[in-house]
Amino acid sequence: MSDRNQELFERAQRSIPGGVNSPVRAFRSVGGTPRFFTRGQGPRLWDANGKEYTDYVGSWGPAILGHAHPGTIRAVQDAAVGGLSFGAPTEGEIQMAETLCRLVPNMEMVRLVSSGTEATMSAIRLARGFTGRDAIVKFEGCYHGHADSLLVKAGSGLLTFGNPSSGGVPADFTKHTLVLDYNDLEQLEAAFKAHGERIAAVILEPVVGNMNLIRPQPAFLKALRELCTRHGSVLIFDEVMTGFRVGPKGAQGLFGIDADLITLGKVIGGGMPVGAFGGKREIMQQIAPLGPVYQAGTLSGNPVAVAAGLATLEAIQAPDFYTKLGVQTQSLVDGLVRAARTAGVAFSAEAVGGMFGLYFSEAVPTSFAEVMGCDRERFNRFFHAMLDAGHYFAPSAFEAGFVSAAHGEAEIAATVAAAEKVFATLGA
Repeated sequence: MSDRNQELFERAQRSIPGGVNSPVRAFRSVGGTPRFFTRGQGPRLWDANGKEYTDYVGSWGPAILGHAHPGTIRAVQDAAVGGLSFGAPTEGEIQMAETLCRLVPNMEMVRLVSSGTEATMSAIRLARGFTGRDAIVKFEGCYHGHADSLLVKAGSGLLTFGNPSSGGVPADFTKHTLVLDYNDLEQLEAAFKAHGERIAAVILEPVVGNMNLIRPQPAFLKALRELCTRHGSVLIFDEVMTGFRVGPKGAQGLFGIDADLITLGKVIGGGMPVGAFGGKREIMQQIAPLGPVYQAGTLSGNPVAVAAGLATLEAIQAPDFYTKLGVQTQSLVDGLVRAARTAGVAFSAEAVGGMFGLYFSEAVPTSFAEVMGCDRERFNRFFHAMLDAGHYFAPSAFEAGFVSAAHGEAEIAATVAAAEKVFATLGA
């Protein structure tokens, strides 16, 4: 029997670099052939061979209601009938802005864009324009999209500014970016002591999802807020992934830390391409046409995408939505940890809201270095065995996973049962 996934991958590589339109989809980290999906329903996906999977990627976060949620699909269909795009204002944009300002702490004004990358690059430009400073701080292992000034690796010294981590990025674009270790309070304090007057902004994932899932240390976040306030720097929470994923008010609500600017994406689009950045009014009023910081986008506030986002945001405000989502996510990670321990496999897991992390290490990592110390080869074997068993996890040891409201006890139990068999083959 022919493998339709393999046929499609070979065909794609003739016209698309690497055969994919985003690198992690290529399975380079885990090896093998990526799955080409033809449809999704609830917690499930079907690939080009007709094989069914329980999905724990969820389009990398947006599918918080599951795939093809009836309310979201209905909203998209209704909006599409009226026209796909106008490049002009619509009432739906206002409704989206009002909804976000109501739900997200410290979001007094908001600008809609079309992607998370666009949101973060715009927030950084805005912070620089607002403060009149050039330097920004980011953290090793946090990903904020593929804007030039953010594709940076740490410099050669502890407090030196960074170097490009991608081809095609001039060093001049990254010389104002300081890269620190996540959760390292001492290093953070030293950076502000040395460069505080130059730092326009600090940007971070308040719960990291791009070097696997890493929780912030409470003292780290508290010090970050205090240092930014003391030195007049803008604190940017990149909640593209965590926004409405870890709780109804995002990471700000979860940890009780106020950000100056917040970037959003994924869930607020309900599966359609929507992003947003917003925050304190005095900062947001620096954006054109009110202020000198330029930002624009032809498809920003697209009526079909906004309709999908509004329908999703309405659904997740149901009573006990996040309680149930958290219970199911915790049930998954607890079940996987039990299965691994029974098999004698070094393994740990973490859950925050509807996000989770899997680590082939004895303890849950708290830093980039600890994540890099996990057993990637064993993760790859786990990934492929679970994929063969019909359970689709992120094809990388450095990505968080996602549970949706459509994942019920039966799906979680079936995944844990499959994992028991897989762990038994991995050895101690």
